[in-house]
Amino acid sequence: MLRLRTVGRRTGEERIAILGYIEDGSNLVTKAMNGWADPEPAWWLNLLAHPDATVDLADGTRLVRGRAATKDERPRLWARWAVHNKKLDACAAQRSRQTQVVILESRTD
Repeated sequence: MLRLRTVGRRTGEERIAILGYIEDGSNLVTKAMNGWADPEPAWWLNLLAHPDATVDLADGTRLVRGRAATKDERPRLWARWAVHNKKLDACAAQRSRQTQVVILESRTD
């Protein structure tokens, strides 16, 4: 689990979400989901508005920039998530839209 600290798109205030993730090289990868409900999670909408964020991990804090996986990246990363959840595709089919795979790339400021 990681703690994602974003900037609220409406308030400009810090917002925090606790998310599961996998590592992909130096990147952290998560899924933009609100359970399996249709609305996009607020943290993802915040990242779309303000991509620079901070994550807190067990080994420390990291500055990141969030973005959606490209159409070429998504299938590979989705398959990596499916290893951990055999029902991932069935659950995702409950949504009216495709679940975004979100890449949190390390940044230095």
